[in-house]
Amino acid sequence: MTSRYDPDFHHRRSVRLRGHDYSTPGTYFVTICTWERRCLLGEIHERHMVLNEAGTIVDKVWQSTASVRSCVALDEYVVMPNHLHGIIILIERWLQKDDGSPGVEEGATQRAWATHRVAPTGPGSGSIGAIVGQFKSLATKRVNQFSGTPGCPLWQRNYFEHLIRSAGELERIRNYIRSNPANWHQDEDNPVFL
Repeated sequence: MTSRYDPDFHHRRSVRLRGHDYSTPGTYFVTICTWERRCLLGEIHERHMVLNEAGTIVDKVWQSTASVRSCVALDEYVVMPNHLHGIIILIERWLQKDDGSPGVEEGATQRAWATHRVAPTGPGSGSIGAIVGQFKSLATKRVNQFSGTPGCPLWQRNYFEHLIRSAGELERIRNYIRSNPANWHQDEDNPVFL
C-alpha cells in the first residue's frame, strides 16, 4: 500500500498568531507536552514536583536555553510530570557604542534574524519556534543517551505558545506556573483527566 499525501489528514492547523513575527522582542508563554502526554519527567508528591532523572535533564537543558542565546531571557517555569510551562523573553540585541556604553542597534533583531532561515518552511533563526525546537531536540538527545533509548520520542510534535501583552497578564501567568504542581489534581494534563 502506497501512502499518498492527503491535505485533510496531513495538514496541521496553525495555532500561531496570524501576522506576528515570532522572532521579534516580546514575552511568550510556552507549554511543551511529552510524547502522548506520558508522565516521563517525575511525579507530584505532596503538591510539589519531584523530578526523576529525565526531568532533571530537561530542567538543566531548559535552564541553559538563555546561556547559549544572547537575545533570550527565561522567566518563571516549571517541569511537570508530562509537560513544561515556561516564559521566554526575546530581547533586543545589545551592542557597544563608540564611547563604550551599551546601546541597541535599531532594527538589528529583524535584520539579523530575517536573513537566516532554518529551512524554507521552518522557523526563523532566533524565533520562538527555533528556540523550542532546539530545546526539544537537545533534551530528547540527552534523555535518550542517559536511558539508552536512541530514537525514542520525548515530546509531542509542536508546542503551545501565547504572546503576553501586559504586566498584569505576565503576573497571572507567573502565578499559574508557580501553582501548577499544587493544582495537579485538577490539571487537564493530569492523566486522571485524559
